[in-house]
Amino acid sequence: MKKDNWILKAFLLTFFIALFFNAFSNIITNKFDNIIVLTLLSIIFILIGIIFDIIGTAVLTAEESTFHAKSSKRIKGAKEGVYLIKNGSRIASICNDVIGDICGIVSGSISAMIGLLLSNKLNISPVISILIISSIISSLTVGGKAIGKKYAIKNSDDIIFKVAKVLNKIKK
Repeated sequence: MKKDNWILKAFLLTFFIALFFNAFSNIITNKFDNIIVLTLLSIIFILIGIIFDIIGTAVLTAEESTFHAKSSKRIKGAKEGVYLIKNGSRIASICNDVIGDICGIVSGSISAMIGLLLSNKLNISPVISILIISSIISSLTVGGKAIGKKYAIKNSDDIIFKVAKVLNKIKK
């Protein structure tokens, strides 16, 4: 029986992606101690989380037969699409859980920084400003993912084909 190292791989993947995202956001936040820049950075991480959540949902609902038909016609990206769908549970786990959760944590950290900056500028309680900003960030994340999931289910084959074409270009 083949030993499955998925837990270890997921742990290491999460560690290194989180390290990269956190290092990137720390560099930006240290360089630009500005509410507008931090808000844009938070929105970027929210959007990354939503996009990967869409991909993770789409890979679970896409039809493999569509990609076999495209593969028989030698359409670029079709083989990658089959691979994504055949490994749907792992791909969904990486997209939804690993990347999505990391983006949620990073955008939450940034929301705390925005809250502190706002409390200093507006001379209000940091607790109140952090609560309000983190609530806004959470609402945008959850709402965006809910809309994204609905879109992903309706357009799963198209989404996976676009991702597969990107993977095909990267592979070459």
